[in-house]
Amino acid sequence: MSEEKEKSVLDYNKLGLKSGLEIHQQLDTGKLFCRCPSVLRKDEPDFFVKRKLHAVAGESGEVDVAAAFQAEQGKEFEYQGYEGNTCLVELDEEPPHEINKDALKVALHIALLLNCKIVPLSQIMRKTVIDGSNTSGFQRTVLIARDGFVETEQGRVGIESVCLEEDSARIVDRDKGIFRLDRLGIPLVEITTKPDIRSAGQAKEVALQIGEILRSARVRRGIGTIRQDVNLSIKGSERVELKGFQDIRNIEKAIEVEVLRQKELIEKNKSVKEVRRVLADGTSLYLRPMPGAARMYPETDLPLLKIPLALINEAKKTLPRLQKDLEKDLIKKGLSEDMISQLFKQGKVEEFMDLIDVVKNPRLIGRVLLVYPKEIAKKSGLGFEKVSEILSGDVLSHVLDNFKKKKISEADIKGVLEDIVSGKDHKEAVNLDKVEEGDVEESVMKFIKSKPRLSCNAYMGLVMKEFKGRISGKQVMEIIKKYIK
Repeated sequence: MSEEKEKSVLDYNKLGLKSGLEIHQQLDTGKLFCRCPSVLRKDEPDFFVKRKLHAVAGESGEVDVAAAFQAEQGKEFEYQGYEGNTCLVELDEEPPHEINKDALKVALHIALLLNCKIVPLSQIMRKTVIDGSNTSGFQRTVLIARDGFVETEQGRVGIESVCLEEDSARIVDRDKGIFRLDRLGIPLVEITTKPDIRSAGQAKEVALQIGEILRSARVRRGIGTIRQDVNLSIKGSERVELKGFQDIRNIEKAIEVEVLRQKELIEKNKSVKEVRRVLADGTSLYLRPMPGAARMYPETDLPLLKIPLALINEAKKTLPRLQKDLEKDLIKKGLSEDMISQLFKQGKVEEFMDLIDVVKNPRLIGRVLLVYPKEIAKKSGLGFEKVSEILSGDVLSHVLDNFKKKKISEADIKGVLEDIVSGKDHKEAVNLDKVEEGDVEESVMKFIKSKPRLSCNAYMGLVMKEFKGRISGKQVMEIIKKYIK
């Protein structure tokens, strides 16, 4: 029987598949144990440092097998840093600061959406990691909640824990041991399910459900902001951890390939507990031995993390809504599926909801948030991100409020935004000079005389450009039609 044929008839129940997920998601806040911003840099680093890392005994008094394996490599690591977002905490030259309150609140939101019980008192721990990804040789992590669940078509899957931890340094050159410190310390929420998953399809369903919950919270978006691992075993085999999923569409294939690999090992009386890196085709490569509890020991520079009932109640009151529920509301408000998709993709749903309170015109708000900034960015050459930064929520709210008060027309809005992007103060930009109808009529006649035989729409475009949108297209067309029959 061919491999493809065998994969298509895998009976996971008969094979006794047990699987669980670990999902790591960056949060959209400052760093976890210092006050540096969570910004990834593309420019040249400001400084370089070198370190050698050593394995230490964990709380059990033993050195973890995975840490010992890394220590045997005897590598020296180089770290690249930036003055703007790298401080002495990342360099392990200063004790960590108090945990970031914004990150803690986001973690509480995620935990509650996963039906978890919040842990009111928790010990911040150090997890030995000496592969070069941390300057200190350990990663700080703290338990936030436990015993949650998500429902799937094949039954309930338990959530073992929700932890808050530091992200690792960014790899520049793995072989040479070069890392960048801009990512080190960015808050990660780590979600670990119980080994309740019984099929590849169920694994994908759980990943999608957790992904929807994460997208509803204040998390970072884009490539590299979320990482997913799969732990699995079948009857008669040891547990294996598969790392490296950027795209959850690969989970089903990777599980199928790994189950087949484990079947072959069982037939040869070979089975090893290990960590493997998943490749694009679903196969995997050996990375290191499976780590255990021996790598954990208490953080001595920070007190116990206390999560008071008042903070939990506040998190419940401000719980974000799930994306699917927001999508239903946005459809009811008259937005197209494409515009809804763009709002979520660009993280502008919250801004949309704020602006809808200013003016009850969903389509106009959609254009103001998504269409006009894109057009202005292309025209100005500043780039969409820079234009969006200039046209902040407060600026857009002010412009729309003046539209609501009829100080500017809908046709004026884009021109006003262009003026603001070009450097004009937003309060000054809405104070438009009134355009007299006679001035518009004079402009129409000028263009008809200088550019004969154009279409009505062409003349309207020329006039609108001259007055920078400070007059309605309807009014211009009415004037044009008086001269062109």
